[in-house]
Amino acid sequence: MRMALIGFAIGTACLQWQAALPSLPAMAWAFGLLLVLLLVWRYIAHRVPPVVRGVMALAAGCVAGFFWAAWLAQRALAPELALADEGRDVRIVGTVDNLPYKFSQGVRFNFAVERADGALPPKIALSWYSGYRDQVAEVPDIQPGERWQLTVRLQRPHGNANPYNFDYEAWLLEQGLRATGYVRVARDNQRLDSFVVSAGNVIEHSRAVLRQRILDALPGKPYAGVIVALVVGDQRGIDQSDWQVFNRTGIGHLISISGLHITMVAGLFALAAFTLWRCSFFTRAQLPLLLPAQKVAALVGASVALLYVLLAGFGVPAQRTLYMLMVVAAALWCNRLISVSHVLCTALGVVLVIDPWAVLWPGFWLSFSAVAVILYATVGRTVPVTHAPPDGNDPAAPHMPIPPTYRERFLLALRVGAHTQYAVTLGLVPLTMLLFGQVSVVSPLANAVAIPLISLVVTPLALIGSMLPAMLAAPVLGLAHWLVELLAQCLQWFSAMRYAVWNAPQPPFWLFCWAMFGTIWLLAPRGWPVRWLGLATWIPLLAAEPTHPATGRMTVTAFDVGQGMALLIETSGHRLLYDTGPAYSPESNAGNRVIVPYLRARGINALDGMIVSHSDADHSGGALSVLDGVRTGWVLSSLSPQHAIAQAARQHVHCAAGQRWRWDGVDFEILHPQPGSYASHALKANARSCTLKLTAGGKSILLAGDIEAEQEAQLLARDANRLPADVLVAPHHGSGTSSTYAFLQAVKPQLALFLVGYRNRYRHPKLEVVERYRQLGITGLRTDQSGAITLEFGDSITTSAYRRDTARYWR
Repeated sequence: MRMALIGFAIGTACLQWQAALPSLPAMAWAFGLLLVLLLVWRYIAHRVPPVVRGVMALAAGCVAGFFWAAWLAQRALAPELALADEGRDVRIVGTVDNLPYKFSQGVRFNFAVERADGALPPKIALSWYSGYRDQVAEVPDIQPGERWQLTVRLQRPHGNANPYNFDYEAWLLEQGLRATGYVRVARDNQRLDSFVVSAGNVIEHSRAVLRQRILDALPGKPYAGVIVALVVGDQRGIDQSDWQVFNRTGIGHLISISGLHITMVAGLFALAAFTLWRCSFFTRAQLPLLLPAQKVAALVGASVALLYVLLAGFGVPAQRTLYMLMVVAAALWCNRLISVSHVLCTALGVVLVIDPWAVLWPGFWLSFSAVAVILYATVGRTVPVTHAPPDGNDPAAPHMPIPPTYRERFLLALRVGAHTQYAVTLGLVPLTMLLFGQVSVVSPLANAVAIPLISLVVTPLALIGSMLPAMLAAPVLGLAHWLVELLAQCLQWFSAMRYAVWNAPQPPFWLFCWAMFGTIWLLAPRGWPVRWLGLATWIPLLAAEPTHPATGRMTVTAFDVGQGMALLIETSGHRLLYDTGPAYSPESNAGNRVIVPYLRARGINALDGMIVSHSDADHSGGALSVLDGVRTGWVLSSLSPQHAIAQAARQHVHCAAGQRWRWDGVDFEILHPQPGSYASHALKANARSCTLKLTAGGKSILLAGDIEAEQEAQLLARDANRLPADVLVAPHHGSGTSSTYAFLQAVKPQLALFLVGYRNRYRHPKLEVVERYRQLGITGLRTDQSGAITLEFGDSITTSAYRRDTARYWR
């Protein structure tokens, strides 16, 4: 059974790597093959060695997992927004399907469609903005379960596609959201019903009520979002700066309804039920004679865990704990003993049967791996027991165990807890490096403080306070918040340590497997030979250096940041960032969402320089986040010295034509603007875009920022002989005011990059501009269609596109 469930997980994971789903005939053949395997298993299982039986069970599980996930994927992809319905106003009627998230510009929520003008997916994600483009309107108070009539504008699921970044399209598929959009200003937008009764709506409404009670009791408190996360699992109210501290100290797993919290709450209720039921024996009821107290405790614990997980939003760590508790409760009710490995594998199988996309997220692997490491490092390990001396002088008298004192119990619990923390910390190092490219060095110390405080004190206070009347809730929740505030101050001190986090490039899978083998050796039972040698397998994992081009060569990565521009230029010993993409919201931008995660995953901890071509938000929106997250040598820009980016830079210099330098055999040259242009206050920001030409191995690329026709003409008149380049980043994203015919003829590129957002409001690149490039025989690549684009310059230019090279069936 365990091998079959492990095989099921392997098959499910393999499906998520496929560029296309298997056809229906292939699925039918696979189903037939599975039936044959099961029939063969039935007749020969008792005749073959256990190893063969295990291999057969593993193979059957792989086939079943692969095609079960494929069938669910076919069903999930079936509801689709028609191309003709993208970008047009559609009137819909439906209900608010989840806990809405309020932010500074409006509110986001999922919407279950009941009626629509046309065929729409049954579930969509909507945003309602207070001000969007030409719209200005007050956003109403949206609550779960309400029925609304709305006029919306939709598009198909689409997200930025970059290496080492969050896959928004996969997340939408997992949530069953097959279209996204926003609410238009319309007179007929109206609430039709205040609440529509259904099981899901009742749960979401309960979560909303609890969240509001907490926020009302903690108005303006900085860590109210943490208390909300511990009670209802909604982490969206926690600031990004706080998340950075939590992740650097390795306690991010506690800032949610985790398995530890669910087990604790379920255990408390189970203990209370067990005590009350057993004590009823001394009353006339004598309930234990009707039903054993252990079974009542198991039922109560599993029921409370289910309720708590529903309030948590049914996250993967919470699911894993719930299913494990339910398996144990079912085994107890059926009077069957069951091993912990069976419990873990059963929980694994149930999670993937319900949600095969769970394997795409780090939380799934961390959750199950942490439990597996704990079981491997603790189950079956002996604990010394103190024995009493034999009675009298009879050597044959038995040694009777002495019941441990409270002090001994405390020391034993402390020893077991320390050993468990030690095992988890070491056991998850290879996996953490594989998933994030970093490991928290201060995590053991931070968790030693945070785990007992959050699990045993803050979470119970938060739960109790959220249930109490408002008068009593305020002091209880206030105490919980004060404790979190104290913890946050401690964590900030840990996080500020220079070596709080060890960074290295995310390793290849074979290196992860080698390090994991060494970790298993390291955590083996006492007496295993030279266990410390397991640490040697970590050396190539932790000491790896970022990859880089050879001398005289260059790599350029154009990030998919939506409607904006950001490119990373790498030589053998230096790295330069040209532009930093747009700002998406006051808290989110291309710097902290795309660029910094990419650099950290690559193990790049410093940039030699950054060029911010001009002040437009789609080019400079992520600069402050990059400067805050990555050590940057200097900033070259056309910004005023008073600009926030110039003030934050360690060294800021204006870009000007004639500036040039050479790094590792690669030439860098600024072609625009002229130094005298900074004296004119009438010029638009676009007119002063820093224009950079790079040459490596006889091949070159021209980065023109947002220059327009007038600046193109100036370059032609002044430096026409310097313009020819093999690759051109289309000026101003391919707008109608740039890429003049004369300019393109002078540059004569073979390849043009259009850094644009999917269905952007400016309709870049313009059709007439794309046609102009095509007439001149210039191949065009667009980030909204190709994702991140990587160019390797040497004797020739090698091009790779992220969406093409890592194709997945949902993209």
